[in-house]
Amino acid sequence: MQSRPFSFRTRKKSLERFKKEVFDLLVIGGGITGAAVARDATSRGLKVALVERSDFAYGTSSRSSKLIHGGLRYLENFEIGLVFEALAERAQLLKTAPYRVRPLPFFLPVYQGDTHGRGLLGLGLWLYDFLSLFRTPQFHKNLSKKKLLEEIPFLESQKLLGGFRYFDASMWDDLLTVETLRSAQEAGAAVANYVEALSPLWNQGQISGFVLRDVENPENHFEIQAHRTVSCVGPWTDQLGLQVSRQWKNCLKPSKGVHLVFDLERIPIPGALVMSHPQDGRIVFVVPRADLGAGVVIVGTTDAPASIDPEQSQVTRLDVEYLLGLLEKYFPSLKLKAQDILSAYVGVRPLWDEGLRSATTLQKVSREHSITDGPGGMVIVVGGKYTTHRSMAQEIVDFILTSWKRDQNQSGVPPYPRVRIGASQTRAPVNPQATREAIARCQAQLQHPFENPKIPEQLWSRYGAEAIGFKSLDIKTGKQLEDPPGFPWIEAQLRYAIQSEMVIHLEDFYLRRVPLYTARKDHGLPWAESLSTVWAQENGVGEHEKQVELQRLYQECARRSAWSE
Repeated sequence: MQSRPFSFRTRKKSLERFKKEVFDLLVIGGGITGAAVARDATSRGLKVALVERSDFAYGTSSRSSKLIHGGLRYLENFEIGLVFEALAERAQLLKTAPYRVRPLPFFLPVYQGDTHGRGLLGLGLWLYDFLSLFRTPQFHKNLSKKKLLEEIPFLESQKLLGGFRYFDASMWDDLLTVETLRSAQEAGAAVANYVEALSPLWNQGQISGFVLRDVENPENHFEIQAHRTVSCVGPWTDQLGLQVSRQWKNCLKPSKGVHLVFDLERIPIPGALVMSHPQDGRIVFVVPRADLGAGVVIVGTTDAPASIDPEQSQVTRLDVEYLLGLLEKYFPSLKLKAQDILSAYVGVRPLWDEGLRSATTLQKVSREHSITDGPGGMVIVVGGKYTTHRSMAQEIVDFILTSWKRDQNQSGVPPYPRVRIGASQTRAPVNPQATREAIARCQAQLQHPFENPKIPEQLWSRYGAEAIGFKSLDIKTGKQLEDPPGFPWIEAQLRYAIQSEMVIHLEDFYLRRVPLYTARKDHGLPWAESLSTVWAQENGVGEHEKQVELQRLYQECARRSAWSE
């Protein structure tokens, strides 16, 4: 396996670069939008720095429905352009990230009295196939009531008229974010998590950098110099705006989305199901994920006004009851209860306020994005869909380059950057080790690799060709529990995450590199002691630091599980 370091050591080097170098572009925010902007800009030859106050994908980018989709429901709002772009990006991701984005069948049942009849839905699905330019695993299919119940025998049959099957895709949202950042770093970007942007530096009315704070060493404040800054902080946009300017006017109408997670054996569904709430018409998905742990089903999402401070958004009993009520409507025989829930999570969508002027409900607000000039020349990015992150980043960087040319025309001074800018190169695989071609090369090196007991299949699926090196990472720390089902060589996975996915804290691993918290009722905490030993070994720290880290993990898990008390 070729070494691809992206660790606390890489972070330390980035901190030194922040202090010494002058960057063309400073990206604030380590979610998928910021990651994609950093990758795109770096691929064109720009000198890029990216900082994230928490862990990468800490916010919305790890708390989505984990779907790559064109947005069938957006056709109802006549957002044809958005659907076309999303379907094109879906095809691109299915091709270049086949182990991160996978085809998934969707079932759309139709009941007597539904707002949209089978005829109208059938036309919509033909349009959906057409807008994808027929680049879909399979065309949609009309299903009779009998056939639909054969596929999903526990589906409510009363007043069921039949339905449809069509295809979209599932994804690893947090993993895609981290891999996009690692790709940017390998191309020359300076990237660091747990670094907070405190306040801007000003030069003749323009922002020329920021004062940064190392969250891991709070007394360490320093300056970074950059010719342009772009805000990609999602639901924290208004908070950052107020740090930049007292005249900042809030531009968000944030929306809270809650998901519940169940064991796949409890809801043994063969594909995703599209549910419609009878009271508000909200679309909710039931998404099977056999590749998360031992297999789970994600149910969500809700859509309700959120607090201006995203940290204040929590899963509530009302959220749980809302989704359980919908499951009871569609799957009455399963008798699902709150006790069946493995975990729950909440994300905040950064919906931009302009979209609300013509919308009556949050569900109808456009997911299209806004790219605008902010105070001091800072570029402000709001909104967007995960599915279109790559094309959106390309548009953002184009906007920045255009603003440089505009500034040159107005001032007569040479523009930044003072380098030759090439075309975006982001159609290449974000992780060249996780492609079918890379796996094929491994198969040529190893005899029957997927049957090789030395490397579990889940590792090939999760890490691609990099799984070859996991044997050297499988170093036991002493008396062990058996690995959790679905998490083979869990200690080796943590070592890899620290060395190659910039895991700084155990919670980064539990919550965003592997679904230990999400996919298990015990949240993986029985393994916390042994994993904290691995963490301490990799970081070269002692027993005291290990115990502090354990307590941090326990507290974060308790905070996220407070809804169940």
